[in-house]
Amino acid sequence: MVRDKRFYWDLFVATFQLSAFTVGGGFVIVPLMRRKFIREKKWLDEDEMLDLTAIAQSAPGSIAINASILLGYRLAGLPGVAITVLGTVLPPLMILSLVSLFYAAFKSNEYVVLAMKGMQAGVAAIILDVVITMGKNVLSRKRAMPYFMMAGSFAAVFFFSVNVFAVIIVCGGIGVVDTLYGERLRQIRFRKKEEYRRKKQEERGDGA
Repeated sequence: MVRDKRFYWDLFVATFQLSAFTVGGGFVIVPLMRRKFIREKKWLDEDEMLDLTAIAQSAPGSIAINASILLGYRLAGLPGVAITVLGTVLPPLMILSLVSLFYAAFKSNEYVVLAMKGMQAGVAAIILDVVITMGKNVLSRKRAMPYFMMAGSFAAVFFFSVNVFAVIIVCGGIGVVDTLYGERLRQIRFRKKEEYRRKKQEERGDGA
């Protein structure tokens, strides 16, 4: 991927557009990022998008800003971070500055209130789409661990009101242990295959 002036401009425009249409909360930016950076630009793949979303959500601060930092660094290092953060911050700064001038009129306007209620329904549908799409990507790996972690996390938060931060920390710890254990198993299998291959070579050599 060539990092020239055009690339940086495309990166700025893409994050500016995403931020301008992220209405209703940080998670709304996730499906927009998937469409822009995976399907259209092909700058990321599905696994990278899952990792980016998980880190952005678990880190302190706005998920949109966190995601823009990770995206910018992944694509173009520190210059990319500066561009994506600027593109993400400018739209809400401009819009909220304008709204603040007419806040009283917006607050009491019946049509604005009705429009916001309609947008809330749309936002709920978008977030549901995020859950279904990303859930499919996680569960497509056909391992039991993701099923238990997703079900356990949902039950902990929804039924027992466990702090989300605690759930994220526990899931992160489980992921680290599971990854290390899986890597250890792969190394053991690899050594066994190598020993079996050498043994067969020695047997063929003795037979000759």
